[in-house]
Amino acid sequence: MTRFAIGVDLGGTNLRVAAVNENGGLFDHLSLETLVERGREDVVNRLTNGILELVNRWKDRYQLAGIGVGVPGIIRMREGILVASPNLPGWENFNIRGHIARKLNSPFFLENDANAAALGEKWIGAGKNVNHLCFLTMGTGIGGGLIFDGKIWHGVSGMAAELGHVTLYPGGRLCACGNKGCLEAYAAASAVVKAAQEILQAGTASEGLQKLANSGLKMTSARVYELAKEGDASAQEIFNQVGRALGMAIANFINIFDISTFILGGGAVEAWDAFEKSMFEEVALRSYVWRNDPREILKSSLGSQAGIFGAAYLAFQ
Repeated sequence: MTRFAIGVDLGGTNLRVAAVNENGGLFDHLSLETLVERGREDVVNRLTNGILELVNRWKDRYQLAGIGVGVPGIIRMREGILVASPNLPGWENFNIRGHIARKLNSPFFLENDANAAALGEKWIGAGKNVNHLCFLTMGTGIGGGLIFDGKIWHGVSGMAAELGHVTLYPGGRLCACGNKGCLEAYAAASAVVKAAQEILQAGTASEGLQKLANSGLKMTSARVYELAKEGDASAQEIFNQVGRALGMAIANFINIFDISTFILGGGAVEAWDAFEKSMFEEVALRSYVWRNDPREILKSSLGSQAGIFGAAYLAFQ
């Protein structure tokens, strides 16, 4: 009998549950709002109800291999404890594995969402032909995942690859983690908005950015990107800054890990053409390894579904 797995991507805004076959075919899915304001028990109930709904739809036709759930935040993998998650306020030190497992009667695997996305890219995405890769997911924040010899690298306690919180500029912009000068504070979607606000406050904004600020529309990274495509000088410089921060970080990762492939995913990668040039220039400037042996830096091929596929693949592994 053909096997299938359930992959879950739990985000701060959206909760997605999908049924995936062994060839990476997604054949059923549910999209729900996370509604974190209702509390973690409510979220877990709707998550597990969604899983059971898909399992019951397909269990008579296919054999269930298992269930994988990707969760944002720092997880102590041995205990299944979600230590902290900026996207899930009030979930600190929450035994998420235990709460989910009590409601399911099937094999269940928990993983950090960026790690799951990295695994998805390794399975059927941009990294399917390599055994070692570094994945950066660029959204409101920046997450990271490392694949070594085809497997997720968790580190000693499961907290490895917090790559968005490497320090690039000591004493620089304040990051949500409490440190100053993190990659996330300069290259995430939230950093694009912060940079635009800084330019406006300094009184040096170009006409286009100033018009956006005066329009009454919410300042978003997508709107700043549209200005950059139109040739707005301030918007283009903001994305040049994003590229320089990414290039600096990736150069360090190349020098440290000496792996072949770096994949960028998440919504902010839609602005690839606005930061690509400065990113590659910075990598070449700062990595001796790169200059002698260039590595691949690629866009995700799975987009927002990378985490769902990676979570499902946990069960097939």
